[in-house]
Amino acid sequence: MIRYTLKCENAHEFESWFQSASAFDALKGSGHVACPICGDLGVDKILMAPAVRPARNTAVAAPTPAPNLSTPSTELEQAMAALKTQIETNSEYVGMNFVTEARKMHEGGAPERSIYGEAKPEEARKLIEDGVPVAPLPFLPKRKAN
Repeated sequence: MIRYTLKCENAHEFESWFQSASAFDALKGSGHVACPICGDLGVDKILMAPAVRPARNTAVAAPTPAPNLSTPSTELEQAMAALKTQIETNSEYVGMNFVTEARKMHEGGAPERSIYGEAKPEEARKLIEDGVPVAPLPFLPKRKAN
């Protein structure tokens, strides 16, 4: 199998796999190679770098160690981790009951407190439209995080 980067006469670029170079030529010659975007049959191969693997018996460079994803490595990641810790420490997780609890607090049916939880996008939009102060959090709750 060979992968070609192709371009039509309308300058759309795309990739496709062919059994061999001669198979590409045969399919193109019979009008079976068309641009998936505009349907143009004037498709040609464009210059591309081949993917070449090193020989199996050559010396292999030492693999780079996998990054430790459990500890924040950048200043932004550290700030996000601190925000998550602060919210989890100072707020009550109400899970899928977030919409109900937020609406109850807004209407005075439940005591005001800091809560966080989960809501479907449509439900969150409805809360905002109704004037309930909510904001999305940039992290998943502990029970949904790996």
